[in-house]
Amino acid sequence: MCSPSGHMRRGPFLVACIRLYDGRPMATIVCGIDPGLGLTGFAVLNARTAPAQVLDAGVCRFSSKESLASRLAAIHADISAILDDHRPNLVAVEQLYSHYNHPRTAILMGHARGVILQAAASRGIEVRSYSATRIKRFLTGNGRATKAQVQRAIQMTFSLPAPPDPPDVADALAIALCATADPASRELQLTRRDTPSPLGRGPG
Repeated sequence: MCSPSGHMRRGPFLVACIRLYDGRPMATIVCGIDPGLGLTGFAVLNARTAPAQVLDAGVCRFSSKESLASRLAAIHADISAILDDHRPNLVAVEQLYSHYNHPRTAILMGHARGVILQAAASRGIEVRSYSATRIKRFLTGNGRATKAQVQRAIQMTFSLPAPPDPPDVADALAIALCATADPASRELQLTRRDTPSPLGRGPG
């Protein structure tokens, strides 16, 4: 499928699988998203079966030559297409934090995160946020792991021939995995397709 903005790139993850804790599968489809104005990573996991399966993963690219408003519109369009394609029960994103030395970056990232949350909310999809420390600790055992370490952990987890590139894909997969392993995910039931959106919009 071609994205509305024309900049979506799917990665080679369609046949990758992972077993989570050898326990019963979570009854949910999880979409992990790593927001960015230049690159937004995404990953969709089917955790209804054991082992859990990666349905889709990749990045959406946006030109820095475009205005902020245009890039936000493109992010919204691409994420909306992904959500409509896979109809997840849960969207997971990294918690927004403001680094003391780079507050402007956090503000800009907040814009990207906001349109993603709106796309999920308008479809009645639950959204959960996880701290970067929690995500890294879950995946690597180290809450201060580097991007390269996260990439290698994803490579090992999914038995990939090379680390996912760009790293935004690995980040999105890590976010989705963290959400799937969240005990609260077991409580989600696959009923969203039969339940009207709280904002009055159906699932598509």
